[in-house]
Amino acid sequence: MSKGSNTPVPTTALRVELGWRSGPGVPDADASALLLVNGKVRSDGDFVFYNQPSHSSGAVRHEGKQDAGGRVTDSLLVDLARVEPAIETVILAASSDGGRFGQVPDLCIEVRDAAQNTVVARFDNPGATVETAFVLGEFYRRQGAWKFRAVGQGYDTGLEGLATDYGISVDEPQQAAPAAAPPATPAAPARPAAPPAPP
Repeated sequence: MSKGSNTPVPTTALRVELGWRSGPGVPDADASALLLVNGKVRSDGDFVFYNQPSHSSGAVRHEGKQDAGGRVTDSLLVDLARVEPAIETVILAASSDGGRFGQVPDLCIEVRDAAQNTVVARFDNPGATVETAFVLGEFYRRQGAWKFRAVGQGYDTGLEGLATDYGISVDEPQQAAPAAAPPATPAAPARPAAPPAPP
């Protein structure tokens, strides 16, 4: 498929494989999916990746990596029949770890019928340079049926920049952790300073 083109896909379980050729100096890559309503996630729960490997609906699951003789794939299982009616788009993304996508040879995304293992769609991502994250493709609803579109939209701000674009609050978990630990001893010196001020 060429960038921007689309094709109908069956409303069944589909295996989405992010693939590339490994080798010396080639960064690792990770597949992820975002489930969108009006172009945004409803909550951080609509982001499926290696640290949050399944969606609450069961529609999207991160299955992990396989290396077959230097060809690496990171897979997502997307069951379009289980995608909630409110979800209009499932974004299929990739992020690189320890380098840029310009260093990742033969990057592609392949959509397979999970039951029959037949290729439904394939997009070979052309011309990556400084990007550290990509939206490679998306499933979207059109008149009651699902289609796959080859996107190829790159980000030089990594997974964080991509996620923020779609409404993920990347900083919240990091800020929530210290706030949720008031009994910790480092928090104690900061608190005595506040009470004397009101009297």
